[in-house]
Amino acid sequence: MNEMPANRPPPSTVSPIGAREAITGFLVYVERERRLSPHTVDAYRRDLASFAEFMDREVGEWAPDGVDRLHIRGWMRSLSQAGRSDNTIRRRLSALRALYKYLYRMEYTSSNPARAVRTPKRSSSLPEWLTRSQTSKMFDEIEEETRRLAAGVNSAEASSSAESTISRPAELQRATRDRAMVELFYSSGLRLSELHGLDRSDVDFEGGLVRVTGKGARQRIVPLGSPAARALKAYLSISASLPEQGSDGRRPLFTTTTGRRLSRRQIQRVVRRILASVSGAGSLSTHGLRHSFATHLLDEGADLIAVKELLGHASLSTTRVYTHTSRERLLEAYRKAHPRAE
Repeated sequence: MNEMPANRPPPSTVSPIGAREAITGFLVYVERERRLSPHTVDAYRRDLASFAEFMDREVGEWAPDGVDRLHIRGWMRSLSQAGRSDNTIRRRLSALRALYKYLYRMEYTSSNPARAVRTPKRSSSLPEWLTRSQTSKMFDEIEEETRRLAAGVNSAEASSSAESTISRPAELQRATRDRAMVELFYSSGLRLSELHGLDRSDVDFEGGLVRVTGKGARQRIVPLGSPAARALKAYLSISASLPEQGSDGRRPLFTTTTGRRLSRRQIQRVVRRILASVSGAGSLSTHGLRHSFATHLLDEGADLIAVKELLGHASLSTTRVYTHTSRERLLEAYRKAHPRAE
C-alpha cells in the first residue's frame, strides 16, 4: 500500500470531528473491521488516551485537525521526562500515526502530523531470561508446593474437617493451575495475551499441540511438551467441577476457582510471584518465560526460522535478538572450535 502524503490542501469534504469521537471511531474500526486482537485494541486505547490527556492539559479544547507536530513532540518530551522508555514512546507514536492514517482516509483531517515526527531509536537492551539452573529450580519449587498442598488435602479429608471442603482444595486447585500456566508459558513460548485467550478446545493432548491466536488474529500451532501436558491434565482433572462454559459460550482454559477466565493481570501476578522465589529472576515477568523458551532452543542448536515460527514473529529480524542473548551457545561454540579454549 502506497504511503499517503504528509500534507494535502484541505478538501471541501473534510468533516469536523471531536477528539473523543475520533478515537472511539478508530478503536471500533480496528476491532471490527481490521479484527485486531483485544490486547492490541487495549494497547491502542491506552496509548491514545495518553495523547488525549496531554492535549487536554496543555491545550484545553482541541480537535484532531488542529494538532501539529509541535504538539506531538511536546507529548513525546513529556513521556520521556516521566521516565517512559524509548520503546514505549515508539509504540505510542505508532498508535497516533495509525489514528491519523484512519482519520485522513475518512477525510476527518487534512494531514497526518504524526508522520512528520522523528521516531526515537529502538532501545538496544536485550531481553532477560532464565538460565537452565534457574528454570529447574523454579519447577522444583512449584512441584514441591503442589505436593505439599495435595498431602494437606488428603490429611484434611481423612480427618473430615470443614477446611478440607473449602480452603485446602481451593488452594490445591490454584497451585495446580499456576503450575500448568508456567509450564505452558515455558513449553510453548506463548505471549501473555495468547495464554490468556486459550480455551480448553485449543489443547490437543493426543497430538501434543496447542492452537494459539497471536497478534493480528493470526493463528499458529505450537508443540505441547510432556511436562506441560501432564501439568495441564492434572489441573483439568482437579477443576472438572467448574462450569462447562463462560457467558460467551466458550470454556476458558485458565480460570478462577469460580470458573471465570483469569485476567491478564491475574496471570501476571501469579507468574511474578513464582519467579520472585527464584534467585536472580525477581525482575522477570511472563515475557521472561517466552525469552527463556527461545534462548534455550537456540542454545541447543534449533534453527532460527523454526524458532521464528514457534514464536509467531512476523519478521525474522525480531527473532534475531535471541542470537545475541544466547551466551551459553556462544561459549560452547568457542570451547569446541577454538584450539586454545581449554
